[in-house]
Amino acid sequence: MVRNSSSCVVSSTDDRWLRQDWRPGGGGTYEATLPGRCNRRSGQTEPLTVTCSCRSIDQSTPRLLPAEVECLHGGTLAHSRGNIPGGIPHGKPSTLLEVIAVRDEGGGMDVRQCSRCGCALSRYNGSDHCGPCDRVKNAVTTISIPARAWSDPTVRDALACWDLGSLSRRLREIVPLRQEDMSELTGLSQGHLSKLESGRAQLTHVDRILEFLTGLGVPSELMRLPRRLGLGVPTPLPLPVSPPAGLEDVTEPWTASRMVVALQDAVLGESMERRRFLVLSGSALTAYMHHWGIAEAEPMERAQSGGKVIPSLVEHYQGTIDDLRHMDANGGSGGLADITRVHLSMVTTTLQKGRYDERLGRWLAGIAADTATQLGWMHFDAGRHGQAQRTLLAALRAAHASGDARLGVGALSYLAILSYSVGNPRDAVTAMQAAREKVKVVNSPYLQAMLLTRQARGHARLGEKSACLRAIGRAAELEAQGTTEEDPGWLYWINRGEILGQTASCHLDLGEHREAAAYFEQAHEALNPADLRTRALFASRAASAHLMTGEREAGYAAADSALSLAEQVHSTRLNEHLETVARELRSVPGARAAELLERSRLVITKEH
Repeated sequence: MVRNSSSCVVSSTDDRWLRQDWRPGGGGTYEATLPGRCNRRSGQTEPLTVTCSCRSIDQSTPRLLPAEVECLHGGTLAHSRGNIPGGIPHGKPSTLLEVIAVRDEGGGMDVRQCSRCGCALSRYNGSDHCGPCDRVKNAVTTISIPARAWSDPTVRDALACWDLGSLSRRLREIVPLRQEDMSELTGLSQGHLSKLESGRAQLTHVDRILEFLTGLGVPSELMRLPRRLGLGVPTPLPLPVSPPAGLEDVTEPWTASRMVVALQDAVLGESMERRRFLVLSGSALTAYMHHWGIAEAEPMERAQSGGKVIPSLVEHYQGTIDDLRHMDANGGSGGLADITRVHLSMVTTTLQKGRYDERLGRWLAGIAADTATQLGWMHFDAGRHGQAQRTLLAALRAAHASGDARLGVGALSYLAILSYSVGNPRDAVTAMQAAREKVKVVNSPYLQAMLLTRQARGHARLGEKSACLRAIGRAAELEAQGTTEEDPGWLYWINRGEILGQTASCHLDLGEHREAAAYFEQAHEALNPADLRTRALFASRAASAHLMTGEREAGYAAADSALSLAEQVHSTRLNEHLETVARELRSVPGARAAELLERSRLVITKEH
């Protein structure tokens, strides 16, 4: 048997895999192209190229010979040991090699295969087909989008701006289809699809967007999103790097007046069509962070005109954003974004029209940065990614004007979460490295620990295991050092439970489900009971980890906990995690799984 990092094991349990035409590959190698993993939505298999390089060849005596096997699957190259049965017949250009039955890389036990695509079947799956093949067999073969639909101008416009709600609605009009039919094609629940079409929900994860478009059968020339090939790191979304007119630009000076303009843009918000798109990514985002780090802050005194700002007003502003932050942590963003936007408008107007000295001016700028950071986080939690980034970039300008680097790295930490969530994990790593450098002289182990958790998540999404574990391990060491007087007040939520939950999330991103499940259990015991959204998010991820390892009862318990907490929280991001758990529960038979599926449907589709 041969194991590779894509969780494929060579054996001889399936006749379709048993005999393949092996072609000479040069340099004493032989290769064949075999079926690979089944695409979750289209049901199409992706090719697996295997190359055998014999260490020694006895061309006269048929016998098992050791060989070096390379499996290229989804861009991931793995080297393994194997055998060539019967040797290489003398004078023949190819040979036969017993190959391929899929086996879980960590389990070490043979498992049954899907009779259609050959992928591994869960031990709880009583069918001879995997879930994707069942859906393709039962739904996609009878429900499909006709080719004429892709030439429709409205459909093309919706694809061009990633307006998935308008796309779904227009396709249903053309075919026509019910929302239930579209649900079968895309894998979304009917309730979530309804909210997507009405603009009350969005898909915010790269995987979900890819599955949605692939399920519809969008032609590759229109999709503009590379299809996932195998088990590697998710392909980043092709986000624009040139900001639209009137929005943040790396060439704009870091002045107080430009800060006010950026904050006003954040208050005004974005249209439905544009708030999904990030303004900066890659080198443009790196350049923006660089300017934040080196630009000199202007004086913040404003004494020419306007009403005199008194310290008690500024204290009131600070108390308001502190209260809003706690409300968000306890109940989710919900309608708080509108309230926070009004608060930011008041602070911005005070900065623009009030009269204050240098000390109050920097204090006001710091509150503006704090408020804009919180508003950006709320936009992210609601799935408005473009609007979130614009607001966080404005927060970075205000933090720069305040002279408090801790506020700046706070905004960067949320930009990092946004980056790795939309498929740009390298941006997350870069942002956190810049942030840690900026505050290296600040005596706040908690702050450094928080930044390292974000960096670790970026490494995990990139598949950089060693760097990830170093970062998350160092974060745990720093958190254990305790609080200091230089810890920022907005970092009240960092604790051992948060570090453990992020450690678990890193292992989940790395595909190490058993380790993830164990850390999630520890996090559950250590988290603050009042942080309902964080507890619900970690519980939903724990459910996924347990179900992926076959620990059904533990998975049920975690899912039950996540759903109970979700009933008290308003968060689009949490609902998407629950959708993931629901998809995993659909492949598990039994009344308990069915009950949790129904509960998840009710929670996800409830009106907030």
